[in-house]
Amino acid sequence: MLGVQLNSFYYKIMKNPLRLLLTLGFIGVLTYGIHLFSQSQEVAKETTVSGKKVTLPSELLDTDGNEVLLDELKGKYIGLYFSASWCGPCRTFTPKLVQFRDQNEENFEVVLVGSDGSAKAQANYMKKYKMPWFALKNQSEEARELSLSLDVEYIPYLIVLDPDGNVVTTSGKQDISRLGSEAFSSWVKKK
Repeated sequence: MLGVQLNSFYYKIMKNPLRLLLTLGFIGVLTYGIHLFSQSQEVAKETTVSGKKVTLPSELLDTDGNEVLLDELKGKYIGLYFSASWCGPCRTFTPKLVQFRDQNEENFEVVLVGSDGSAKAQANYMKKYKMPWFALKNQSEEARELSLSLDVEYIPYLIVLDPDGNVVTTSGKQDISRLGSEAFSSWVKKK
């Protein structure tokens, strides 16, 4: 019965070229509308979080799991990198972020906010991709609160803070992908 209904629907659409064009046009307009809506949601999120003051925990972890003081980041722009080893897009973006960070090492540092299942998995991820930056304790309460307060909905996600801890942009990943080495100067201009 369902096969007959589908065949009938297909026949009605294909028999009349105008109906086919209208159907395809409707699908196109609907798809474009969904795209525009998702873009507007990103802009709305950017404006609600932009300028927000962020306080990081006073102690972070280095690549060996040793505690280091937040003072080592003083005076730098900070990229809060929400990522995990099990995330394919994260593994693709991480080498680009390492290269970008190394090019801007004097004024920019990254802090990993990991979503791995364990501290060991996070440490292995950092070593495998040669991440030269610090991290919050894996799945710590501070990491969870940071993610919630900044409305992080997916990974990889890069939020850039100015040296005073104010959010400059929530589109750090997109900026690096689109602007490359010019992304840092665009963030400085926003301040």
